Amino acid sequence: MPRISVAQTAPAGSPILREASLQTDTATYLLSRNTVAVQGVSALYFWYRRDDETVELRLYPANARPLRLRRNPDFQQLDSLTKEDDGGFRTRLKFQNLTSSRFLRLVVEQAADSAGREPRREVVPLLPLVRTTLALRVADNELFVGEEKVLELTSSNARNVHASGEWVRGTEFDYRLVAEANGTLRLHVLPNQLGPRTLAVKLQTERPILLAGNRISYQLPVLKQDFNVKASRLRFLSPDKRSVTLDDVSRRKGAELILDNGRSFELHRTYRVEDQEEPGGTLIAEIFTRQFLSNDRVLCYLRPYNTHRQTEGYLYIKENDVARYLTNLDITPQTVIRNVQVLHRGGEWTSGLSVSPGETVDVRLEGEGLQKARISFEDLPVIPSDSSVRTDARLVYRVRVPVSYDKRKSNIYNAGQATGYALSIKEFQRPHPLDFVSVAYGDAARPITRLNGPVLYDGTIRDVVFQFNPNAIDTPDLLFGKQYLTFEIRTLNSKGELIELRNVESLLVCPGDNSPRAAFYQDKQCRTDPLSLNSLLGRKTYDLDEWSRIVVTVKHISSQYGETGYTQTVELVLKRRYKFDIDVSFPAGLLTRKQGDSGFGDLGGISLATLAQFSFYSPNKINRLRPYKIGAGFVALNAFNLGSSSTNRDLGVVILGSVYPTRREAKFTFPLYLGGGFLLGTSRWFYMLGPGIGVRL
Repeated sequence: MPRISVAQTAPAGSPILREASLQTDTATYLLSRNTVAVQGVSALYFWYRRDDETVELRLYPANARPLRLRRNPDFQQLDSLTKEDDGGFRTRLKFQNLTSSRFLRLVVEQAADSAGREPRREVVPLLPLVRTTLALRVADNELFVGEEKVLELTSSNARNVHASGEWVRGTEFDYRLVAEANGTLRLHVLPNQLGPRTLAVKLQTERPILLAGNRISYQLPVLKQDFNVKASRLRFLSPDKRSVTLDDVSRRKGAELILDNGRSFELHRTYRVEDQEEPGGTLIAEIFTRQFLSNDRVLCYLRPYNTHRQTEGYLYIKENDVARYLTNLDITPQTVIRNVQVLHRGGEWTSGLSVSPGETVDVRLEGEGLQKARISFEDLPVIPSDSSVRTDARLVYRVRVPVSYDKRKSNIYNAGQATGYALSIKEFQRPHPLDFVSVAYGDAARPITRLNGPVLYDGTIRDVVFQFNPNAIDTPDLLFGKQYLTFEIRTLNSKGELIELRNVESLLVCPGDNSPRAAFYQDKQCRTDPLSLNSLLGRKTYDLDEWSRIVVTVKHISSQYGETGYTQTVELVLKRRYKFDIDVSFPAGLLTRKQGDSGFGDLGGISLATLAQFSFYSPNKINRLRPYKIGAGFVALNAFNLGSSSTNRDLGVVILGSVYPTRREAKFTFPLYLGGGFLLGTSRWFYMLGPGIGVRL
């Protein structure tokens, strides 16, 4: 058979403690001396000053075996229980909340004499004591019958004063004590009789007070204060509502209203509410008392007949044309919205209720009874703002439209009921800088915004292609919407004369898939493929002459945006480095030296030169030639020298360089020639230098 262990406690009359002591910073309390009977149980008392008082505990065992202190949530053991030289065990305790802790005790354990038995325990009840003073200071000792007055009490330990908050009824005074959250004690006093009266307040403590003969008491000394109680004056009754709506329902059936108990109220009686204390005031409303409530208030029906604002003054509750009480609340007309306007950033108030995703706007509502309105916007957050306006005739809200908003409109509600107004959600449609348009004309595509001025291209332009980057229009933080563009295409010859004119009246580019609103931009007219000029021009770009120009003007359609938008001009010039041509000129006064002759010979007459010449263009100018030419051909020396002997005439093959003036407006020019060649008639080499005559038609 298994052994059965039986738990044993310390037998009666054999305590495990010989002595115990609690030491504070001011005194030492012994278990053998400082005890008091609490409900028939002896408890060790000690005085404390703070709720988290720290004390030194010493335990002296009745035998030589060690002791152990059980854990308790009411205090924290700061040190381990160590044995001292005098045979006692010492530790320090820090209490948690002495004022509110109940049934505070120490549980001391000692190991059992033999194995298998429960440890022996001894419980030491503790009784914390605290000194509490209470004082009442009154600056004005005048009270009025039926009027409640609140006084502040000062105490050395306000937490130890028992404040139930319940009324204590008396023949002369009613009073109650309330403890606020900050620890302040408030005494509410309500006088009942006229004349000089003495208020006697009897209060109790949470922790007891030690009296002579080791008796404890929870009663504080009685507070007394003399008052001069005068006849009743008008008392203000606080309503539970600050506003009542004047409509057909409230005027006929009444609106429920809870008022303070007026003391003289009679149930099922109608009281008149006017806007002045004297008889004959305007009837604002009627109050019908229905039922007394447990919190010393009265449930009433309020039937309004006229509007009233709290700023206009008090309302007087009258009985038989005599004012009995004061109250105040707003009686406002039914909420009616007559106009809604929207203010966009940087704009003016407008009656158009269109807003765009990602936009923050101010919404202004105008009408009547708006101060009590509970306005909300369907699925749109309202942003608190210091500039918000809230009056009875006007409300201003700052509303943020999320980028991901997926509805076409947002209804405006008042207390969950539709007002008939709504914000229509319209996609952003504002001009974006034209950097999303690029052009390719032979090299890699370049954004047209980077082409500042004419582009000189040395080569044949097979085609001019405009490409569009939809992903460069919208970003998650900045939306622009659809881009409506026009293209004006002009081709000009080297003289600036118009060759051809073409227009693309409307071209639509929609933001790409990276846009948060991409799903809402879907349109069959959105352009995604490039625009080729050769598909529009009759004379293709590869068929244009040298120094021809292709001028393309790209701009937004202003009628789609309500503003001008952006304009960018792309100008391509067919640049050439040189020009080859057959030139006929008339050199005159040539200084000619033939092979074998001594000296330079005579000046010749007017000659005729037919040359195949190369002209060179200036690299940084458009269609401007350099002042020199190089050519090869034939020259007829003295071809027009009819008055002299024909023996000096000859025909030569020459290589000739010439220097021309660069002025375009000159009709007659006088170039200089330098070169040499071979005379066919005399079969001799020769060199020549001299001026000539040029005619420009």
